[in-house]
Amino acid sequence: MTTVLLHFDDETAPAQRMAEVAALATAQVERHRFPDQELRLTLPFHESTPSPSTLVIYRSLDRPNDKLVELLLIARHARQQGVKRLVLVAPYLAYMRQDIAFHAGEIVSQSIVGGFLAELFDAVITVDPHLHRIERLQEAIPIEHAVALSGASRLAELIARKRPDALLVGPDAESAQWVESAAAITGLDYGVCRKVRHGDTHVEIELPGSDVSGRQVVLMDDVASSGHTLARAAEQLLTIGASSVDVAITHALFAGEAMDVIKSAGIGEVWSTDCIAHPSNAITMAPLLADALGQVLAELS
Repeated sequence: MTTVLLHFDDETAPAQRMAEVAALATAQVERHRFPDQELRLTLPFHESTPSPSTLVIYRSLDRPNDKLVELLLIARHARQQGVKRLVLVAPYLAYMRQDIAFHAGEIVSQSIVGGFLAELFDAVITVDPHLHRIERLQEAIPIEHAVALSGASRLAELIARKRPDALLVGPDAESAQWVESAAAITGLDYGVCRKVRHGDTHVEIELPGSDVSGRQVVLMDDVASSGHTLARAAEQLLTIGASSVDVAITHALFAGEAMDVIKSAGIGEVWSTDCIAHPSNAITMAPLLADALGQVLAELS
């Protein structure tokens, strides 16, 4: 049985970090974009280099629309070429936040995209998916081997080194699970804010009752997109006496001018995992991803 990890040129570094830990051979997809925006993909498997029996595809699904088409093309082609097992390692999983119809007529993307991935792959491994109204990833991706890992432990290790006396703060109720997990690992104090959202970029933050005077505070969350939630929390924490505010997140989406928004709020350091490639990456998820992949491959064999 042969297993190869397939990746794209824009994710070579994190894919190879994981492959090295997992002791897997790697291969790269050749991608060409036509003037009309259609994609031509070429895999490094042909008559003289036959397809492996198991193909692991590393593709983090930030900015997901083209990437979902890529996965469709690769998976269907691989099956036609005789690949028996297909595993997707998607450290960031898109379209998970729309898990109910908030307004009449809205499409619930979580179940649709989850079903799409379940049709293509025998297993999906991801990190901190946006699952706030369901308990298990299998409810969104209806296959047995749908594995959700957490970046909290890796971020907790970094925080303990960088800010050993920090107060951990979650910017909203949904972040409580990551803050509580990191606090349990590090023994640090923690609190969780309350957020009222009035739009994609307009939020109000109610701070926890913790005394922050003179404290180094680290805001923790699973994802940062516009940066406004983190910025509003940081501004208030600094106003009531925090000596510094840093940020530790799993997924550094940071759309548009998000980093400018965060920095202008007085935030110091920003640390993220490499689930999404970004200059703030400070922690690799390779050890956790490789371990989960090894377990999945053993169960699929």
